[in-house]
Amino acid sequence: MAKVLMKGNEALAEAAIRSGCRYFFGYPITPQNEISHYLAKHLPEVGGVFIQAESEIAAINMVYGAAGSGARVMTSSSGPGMSLKQEGISYIACAELPCVIINIQRGGPGLGGIQPAQSDYFQAVKGGGHGDYKLLVLAPATVQEMVDLIGKAFNLADEYRNPVMILGDGILGQMMEAVEFPEEREISRIEKPWATTGAKGRKPNVISSLFLDPVELEKHNLHLQQKYNRMAKDMLWENYKTEDAELILVGYGTSARIAKAVVDQARAQGIKAGLFRPISLFPFPKDALQEACKHADHVLTVEMSMGQLVEDVRYNLEFKVPVHFYGRVGGMVPTTQAVLEEVKRWVSSEKEAGNP
Repeated sequence: MAKVLMKGNEALAEAAIRSGCRYFFGYPITPQNEISHYLAKHLPEVGGVFIQAESEIAAINMVYGAAGSGARVMTSSSGPGMSLKQEGISYIACAELPCVIINIQRGGPGLGGIQPAQSDYFQAVKGGGHGDYKLLVLAPATVQEMVDLIGKAFNLADEYRNPVMILGDGILGQMMEAVEFPEEREISRIEKPWATTGAKGRKPNVISSLFLDPVELEKHNLHLQQKYNRMAKDMLWENYKTEDAELILVGYGTSARIAKAVVDQARAQGIKAGLFRPISLFPFPKDALQEACKHADHVLTVEMSMGQLVEDVRYNLEFKVPVHFYGRVGGMVPTTQAVLEEVKRWVSSEKEAGNP
């Protein structure tokens, strides 16, 4: 199939339609508005429903209702809007309902700005709302991956009966790249005997996140944790020139694209650098990270935040390798030159310490 040139947000929306999404509920916020614009126009063409809700809070609760009926449903937002959705997301996760949530990150905190950032990492992977729940979080680094990961997100949501988040950023949402869509095919629906589709001929299904008996609530929490552990089999990551790397760069999304260019520049100057890119941010690919860093003297995370990914990298490496941080915030984007200087800094420190 021929490739087409599309903006990231629009390519993601088209991929959602092709993945069987038929319901979208959202509220405008930059830099993800093109998702809403595209779906408002094209969802009705396939018999789908688009509703611009009166608020982000209303939108996520509409998602709850549609997901409860077994439909493939999606919402999207950015920083402040994602904060407003957190209570509803916690309800959906507790009720074990499948849906896809898109966060095209912007700068913060507060209203911040409309420029790109990666400062919603904690909110995404730690559970931004109340209670012990988790989202399965996927982080694309190209417009093509935005297309590819949407289909996977809907499938994983159905498989685990859990919300799945695509965590992008304003650069990926706004940039244009050539993309190829998979051949259109009929969406195979997973049987959903739990769905509230009417009770004719069977007992009614009840979907709720309310457990008044503490024994039952603890039992449900333990069940959820077991499910989150099972998600580990679906972890995704990329290794780039890590086989002999003495310094490993770690980044996701746009930051990983920058880091990959730095690896090539460092190699051209005789520095053995490599890149580990987690595509699954939760569950985090711990074993793969440790394998990639087994020869490394230093690890450097590259982020558009004040240092969030770095905490998970240190934790998953069990503090066996020094892990350093370089980041820009407020809509500022790391440059390859600045990151390369950081790489040289830590390589030089190793030589000064007497290690060849």
